[in-house]
Formats: sequence, structure tokens, C-alpha cells
Amino acid sequence: MSGSFYSKFVFPYLCELTMSGKSLSGFRQDALQEINGEVLEIGFGTGLNLPHFPETVQKIDAVDVNPRMHRLARKRIDKYGIEVTNYVLSGEHLPMDDASYDYVVCTFTLCSIPDVSQALLEINRVLKPRGNFVFLEHGLSDVTKVQAWQHRLNPLQKKIGDGCHLNRKIDDLVLGASFEITSLKRFHLPSVPKFIGHCYQGIAAKPLSSD
Repeated sequence: MSGSFYSKFVFPYLCELTMSGKSLSGFRQDALQEINGEVLEIGFGTGLNLPHFPETVQKIDAVDVNPRMHRLARKRIDKYGIEVTNYVLSGEHLPMDDASYDYVVCTFTLCSIPDVSQALLEINRVLKPRGNFVFLEHGLSDVTKVQAWQHRLNPLQKKIGDGCHLNRKIDDLVLGASFEITSLKRFHLPSVPKFIGHCYQGIAAKPLSSD
């Protein structure tokens, strides 16, 4: 529903409401605690990660396809004092130069990028050699019965979640973009239905050479 009334005027507020709960704050904090240097965030949204970046992070390049997300993020940006350069675009075609960043961050976003494999290749491209891709995403469960429900409900979720997929296997997608996964946790979010609450939290390094 990209470009629709729902995408522009309803989903940003729904996203803020559902993703800003305290239950996710601890996971965000844990995922982002080692971020430093030059940072790019894909799927910046309403800036929900801003409170969880270390104090050493003073500047972030932020990519989000939805311009209204950045408007909603304005108060949060002002509150935390991090300089944010906003890019209104999707993650498949980034304008940044090769090897520009020490860290690329992505939380609850890979589920909704149309060509997620291309976006991950772009993330790899803009990272410096041995730079790190930090991700916290929901995706395909490791439980067969839950997987069945995820596949069954995926068409409905794509409509409600503005392109969000329930059934992407995040670790396989990351490995498919020539990353080396150095850390990976898989878990279910507490008090969240299992079909939408299975999460992947990890760090993936860009190899010194992609050959």
C-alpha cells in the first residue's frame, strides 16, 4: 500500500503506537549498546532507537521511505540531541558511497522492504570492511506449527502492516548478502502472539574481501 492514504496518514501512527512499548526497549538497548563511529539506520521510523544509542553516537544518517515517519520523530530527535540526516527512500538503492559506515542498524524493518535481498546487498556495500550490521527483526519461527500460521496469515499482515512479512528467515537473508554472522539470538517476545513475535537479534560483519 505504498503511497496510499493508509501508508501516509494511518500506518505511521499505528507503528508509533505498537512499537514504542516498554517491552521492546530492553531489546533495543541490548542490540545497540556497542554502536559507534559512522552510523546509518535503515528504517528509522519515528526514531524509537534514539534513546538507546550510546552517548558516543552524535550523528546518524537515517533512511525511511515514509516522510511522515520523520515528522513524528522530530520531538524525539530534539530531545536526545543526536544530529539526524534524513533520507526519504527505501533501502534497495542507497545514495551513499561504498565503505562509508562503521555500523548499519536495522530494527523491525527487513520484514517490510520489498526487495530485502537487494537492500542487504546495499547495506553490505556501504559498510566499511569489517564494519557491522546490527539487526533486531521479527520473522519466521523455528516451530513448525507457528510457521504454518505465519504463512497462512502473511497476506493479511502485508495489508495491515504496510508490506510487513511474517515469514522471512532473517539469518538466511543476511548470510545470502555475503555477511558473516558473529552473534545471533532467536527468541519470542513476551506477551506477543507467536506468529508475529519470533525475533532475530544479531550482528553480522562485512568480510575484509567479498571475493
